[in-house]
Amino acid sequence: MNLSRRHFISTSALTIGGALVTASAEPEKEVIKGFDQTATDIDKTTVWKPFSDRKVKVGIVGHGVCRFGLQFGLQNHPNVELIAVSDLFPDRCADMAKQAQCAKTYTSLEEMVKDDRIEAIYCATDAPSHAKHAILCMEHGKHVATAVPAFRGDIEDAERLLECCRKNKGLVYSMFETSCFHDDLYAMEKLFTAGVFGNIIYSEGEYCHPHVLGAPSLGSYKDWRKNGCPMWYPTHATAYYVGVTHQSFVDVSCQGTARFDKSQRTPNAIGNIFNSEVGLFRTAEGGLSRMIICGSQGEYLEAGRIRGEYAGYSKTFTGDATGEKRHYEAVRSGLKLKKYALPPGVEPGGHGGSHGYLGDDFIDSILRNRQARVGVIDALNMTTPGYYAHLSAMKDGETMKIPQYSL
Repeated sequence: MNLSRRHFISTSALTIGGALVTASAEPEKEVIKGFDQTATDIDKTTVWKPFSDRKVKVGIVGHGVCRFGLQFGLQNHPNVELIAVSDLFPDRCADMAKQAQCAKTYTSLEEMVKDDRIEAIYCATDAPSHAKHAILCMEHGKHVATAVPAFRGDIEDAERLLECCRKNKGLVYSMFETSCFHDDLYAMEKLFTAGVFGNIIYSEGEYCHPHVLGAPSLGSYKDWRKNGCPMWYPTHATAYYVGVTHQSFVDVSCQGTARFDKSQRTPNAIGNIFNSEVGLFRTAEGGLSRMIICGSQGEYLEAGRIRGEYAGYSKTFTGDATGEKRHYEAVRSGLKLKKYALPPGVEPGGHGGSHGYLGDDFIDSILRNRQARVGVIDALNMTTPGYYAHLSAMKDGETMKIPQYSL
């Protein structure tokens, strides 16, 4: 939630609403990777039309290094009344309130949930608290969205979160997985649902974050980033199967790589020495999927591709005669493969132009009483496999079964 400061990143400039802004009195620094990826291809023939004139009363929690609470455009959405913001650090809370032009602040989420005016809360909090904070919000009758992943480290959080969603089916739960609104994944999901690909034989997903050897990681509240493993943060990659098919992984064999200098392989608080992990997953369809979470030099990636019975997608669509015919018929029947127009004032934002879409989807799902783009089952199916992948890596690739979830 409130990420601790690091000298090298504490003055990062962030892209918000398409403009480069910095915290007051702080010099401009390089934008954090992912936030600079704002290019996106929107269907220019569409115009946003209001579904309702109702304004959902929203609270936002978490500013931190990434200023992540305000990245999704909720404070600018025409169907939102921003009631309050919160951050554990007073200076960050004040900056958040100023940027959002919000008069009411709370010292913590625990205080915010007591506000009966608030209907929905977005928790841009520390990853280990995502499940706990989502449950807290729902137990107080609030719709809730969290940043990724759905939980981190404690596998019991998965069952607790699922049980809470079962008890509160009238409330929207959303996980803001950015890959789901990448241009390519958005098109893949539409085509898969239309039956264009057939079953998915093979898929790949990659979350590769360039990291200079020996450099400190991004700052984090209570140093949570230091005390985990790569596969505990898998959703940018696993979305390239789960977010396309809305199906699950059933087992995994995974290997990890550590620093090549064995003298630098000091286990962290959970005993992890790996800085990259690669998993081979079997899917519920019977296909295979390779997922990579990699800390190294090279291109920054939140990417993936799929290969089906009749067609595949890797940046662009490719199919055999059957796949091409199915693609043509789906598009002729009105299937839209480009993202729709956003409300005025809401920009697509970073991570492949996904931020504004996730915020809008959360609000629209509340107004229409529907499931969010990434509901609890998809969220768990993107997150839980990483937990078992790391267990496999710790056992030299032993195949591990992955729990299956349903509401």
